[in-house]
Amino acid sequence: MRLWVLLSVLLLQEALPHVIGQPAKSKRPKEPGENKIKLLNKKVKPKNAKMKERESVDSSLKSQSILTQVMDKGHFQKLAATLSLAAGQSIELRCKGSNVTWSYPSYLDTFKDSRLSIKQLDRHSQLILANSTAADTGEYSCWLELCNGKKCRKDETKTGSTYIFFTDKEELFVPTPSYFEIVYLNPDKPAVIPCRVTTPSAKVTLHREFPAEEIETDGTNIFYDAKKGFVFQHPTSDHKGIVYCKAESQGAPQISIKYHLLYVEVPKGPPSTSIAVSSGRAGLSDGVRVVCTVLGEPDVDVSFRWQYPGQESGRPVIIQNFWRLINRGIGHTTRISKSVLLVEDFEDTDVGNYVCVAQNLQGETTVATKVEVK
Repeated sequence: MRLWVLLSVLLLQEALPHVIGQPAKSKRPKEPGENKIKLLNKKVKPKNAKMKERESVDSSLKSQSILTQVMDKGHFQKLAATLSLAAGQSIELRCKGSNVTWSYPSYLDTFKDSRLSIKQLDRHSQLILANSTAADTGEYSCWLELCNGKKCRKDETKTGSTYIFFTDKEELFVPTPSYFEIVYLNPDKPAVIPCRVTTPSAKVTLHREFPAEEIETDGTNIFYDAKKGFVFQHPTSDHKGIVYCKAESQGAPQISIKYHLLYVEVPKGPPSTSIAVSSGRAGLSDGVRVVCTVLGEPDVDVSFRWQYPGQESGRPVIIQNFWRLINRGIGHTTRISKSVLLVEDFEDTDVGNYVCVAQNLQGETTVATKVEVK
């Protein structure tokens, strides 16, 4: 009986794992630290990620262009920084907005070219240039105007710009109305020799007329920009003289117009002004000549105003303004501007102070002299 019970217990132990459906797992001792939490190499997105993402979206909106080109069959194409078209083609540009201003090569306005038309519609402005020429090469841009009453300002977030090359193998250089230009070399700002090309791939070199030689470019101090010309970052008196550009592109080389480089060294600021009179004591019926003189930069305009005895009563005087360039040695060029006030038949009412006010972009200078009767 005992033997039968023992066999039954053994058979029951052997069959129990098979009834459960999986082998029994044996326990093993845990390794030290096995229950500790393991750190996962998981990238955590920072809290300010959304803010950075929003900032990047905002910056992209600021640089978003509103300028497009109208293609065939009503298709539109966003414009890149530059565009090349064969001369003779017509082009239509559109700028989104209900109050758009355009900028384009200035000569189209100077000569009131009928090939250019601009029309403002409800939601966009349209610019059409027909029968393009090499001379149309340049920057075309537009922007939205924000107006409050009569005051308007440019919306910097809604602009568009592209530089268009109208290629012409017969006109590698953008044509100019003159055959000779003056370029002023200032020691404190870059100078540009504006021999722009119509074909961006053209090879352009700079040459001095005398002594006949090519001027080397180093890509830093002197370099070529197809949209500007040759740029002198730090002009010196050694660069003065007459130069020209040469371009080559799948054919015979072409020569640009000539450029006269004049070195300038005049302090910036209000006009440096002096005044002189033909005679401080004039007799009745004499002629009196008062001269106001300004020395300044060659490309800086100067305006003059006069105050003189008898002005309020309408005393007639003759005023003449003129200017010319003078060489002050060592290749330095200065502009001398003069205003001459002439009093004919000097009278008692002409006695008093003669005041000259000279003005430029930096300010104004007032000088005076006195004329008495003998």
